[in-house]
Amino acid sequence: MANIRDLAKEAGVSVATVSRVLNGYPYVSEEKRKAVWEAVEKLNYTKNIQAVHLAKGKTRIVGVMLPYIHHPYFSAVIEGISKEALRCGYQLLLFQTNYEVKRELEALERLRMKQMDGLIVCSHEADWEVFAAYREDGPIVLCERAVGHDFFTVYIDHYQAFAQALRYLLDKGHRRIGYCIGRTTGPNSQARAAAYRDVLGSVGVIPQPQWIFDGCLFLEDGKRVIERWMDMKERPSALLVTSDQVAAGIVLHAQRVGVHIPEELAVIGFDNDPLAEMLGMTTVALPHFALGEKAFRLLHHWLETGNVPRTQEELPARLIVRMTG
Repeated sequence: MANIRDLAKEAGVSVATVSRVLNGYPYVSEEKRKAVWEAVEKLNYTKNIQAVHLAKGKTRIVGVMLPYIHHPYFSAVIEGISKEALRCGYQLLLFQTNYEVKRELEALERLRMKQMDGLIVCSHEADWEVFAAYREDGPIVLCERAVGHDFFTVYIDHYQAFAQALRYLLDKGHRRIGYCIGRTTGPNSQARAAAYRDVLGSVGVIPQPQWIFDGCLFLEDGKRVIERWMDMKERPSALLVTSDQVAAGIVLHAQRVGVHIPEELAVIGFDNDPLAEMLGMTTVALPHFALGEKAFRLLHHWLETGNVPRTQEELPARLIVRMTG
């Protein structure tokens, strides 16, 4: 059976370099790293690597729980996480849950069974109490605000982001304002709903439940929004849309059916997706990539130092005005 010296000889590097590569340490040139892994494959060293992980008590794997891999918001967060994971020599294990609690529990059970070193939760459906039950099984970092709960989180201030866009519309003279959202549950959705009530209430406007469009996640959902909007007797004059993909679908379908944007319907998207720039849409830029980077850095620091953080860190958003109305 091949040993670490055999790998070093095959790869043409030192034993120390092989050790650094196998244990996921940074600061090894890409050329030498590639040579070591080619030697690992050639000499069938897989079982030995697993033994090293077991001996160290670490897998060098971090789990990432997210509802949708192909949604632009979560794709950008994953990019930030994966950049830092690669830099630190970790692999990612993705759990796409579709907001199904059963699948979320499967990810948490993997953590309990020590099949990964820690877990980053981008969004979830399960109650906070569920996550509390796994707190002692390994580090968990959440990408959502957890008011009143003792979790480590790094999150985007969705209340501030929503309020910023609402005030812009109010300044433009709009009072009949609705919004489109992926789901009405969850901390981020609740923060947006609170901003909607608070900001409109501050100018004496009563929020209209019928102007809240649920289940808006992808480009094609924009067509459904416009069709429903056209059927309304009293229509909102402006919409906040929590995804630029959906906002683009609204704008494109509105053009097909002769609805003038922004004269008849003003639209503000979220995410600062390239589509927003291409279509000249006003949007709220959310720091998705930075969110992913920060989440992994904090988890990595936790894993490397053993220091358990008990704080909640907030990332701001900013409005990018392109289309007035």
